[in-house]
Amino acid sequence: MNRYLFASIFAVMFILSAFVTAYAEEHLLFMAGAAAAPVVEELAKAFENKTGVKVDVSVGGSGMLLSQIKLAKKGDVYFPGSIDFIDQARREGHIDESTITPIVYLVPSINVQRGNPKGIRNLKDLCQPGLKIAIANPESVCLGVFGTELFEKHFTVEEKQALRKNLVTYTESCEKTATAISLKAVDAIIGWSVFEHWSPDLIETVKLDHEEIIRISYLGVAVTKYAQNPETARKFIEFMKSDEGLKFFRRYKYFITPQEAFAYVGAEKPVGGEPFAVPTDWMK
Repeated sequence: MNRYLFASIFAVMFILSAFVTAYAEEHLLFMAGAAAAPVVEELAKAFENKTGVKVDVSVGGSGMLLSQIKLAKKGDVYFPGSIDFIDQARREGHIDESTITPIVYLVPSINVQRGNPKGIRNLKDLCQPGLKIAIANPESVCLGVFGTELFEKHFTVEEKQALRKNLVTYTESCEKTATAISLKAVDAIIGWSVFEHWSPDLIETVKLDHEEIIRISYLGVAVTKYAQNPETARKFIEFMKSDEGLKFFRRYKYFITPQEAFAYVGAEKPVGGEPFAVPTDWMK
């Protein structure tokens, strides 16, 4: 055979082999709500180092991510910031129900600037004139759903009117809600207790009274119905729930069991509970 022809054939075969290898390389698309923003990149990298599977991470508001999954029919693992959006994804048929796995637990709280310069001590203090308050957008962020539920269950009509005068922004994710405090753009937010551990020099948590807390949340994860690698996606969830995976959440003081959350609250509360239907007048 002509040596130039042989070299050409060898080159083509090499290129095809490289293409097939690259195409066959396993990837996961990890759709993660911003309630776990500090953790997910580290978690994905640890799994990638352990298995060789490339994990691409998309972090954002849970509702926005679910809309992307529905419209693009892409995404292997859905990890929203609250049970409410896992429940919606289950009802609408976008996740494999058998794979739903609770990972860690969250307690709603008030978060303020470190040192609490406005002296905010309880939920109704948020109605004081002149405060600047932010909540997450309840249309697309689970944290906003929990916040509006607290206001609807505990505030009078007059108190809700006073609170609305203090609302200066609706944020687009949990991460941006915490950032509003760390940048001192607002005086207080309705957030999660873990926000303090995201930026301990900048954020302080004001615990709600156990009677004010209606329910606690948990971060649940599931394989989507559109997963390209469902078995690998299941293995990723197993890794998240393992001691090796949970250590990343422990670093930021997420509650690993409901009992840890109950101990912090000072009472047992529904876990997840009945999803709250946000009244239209809270919509952005």
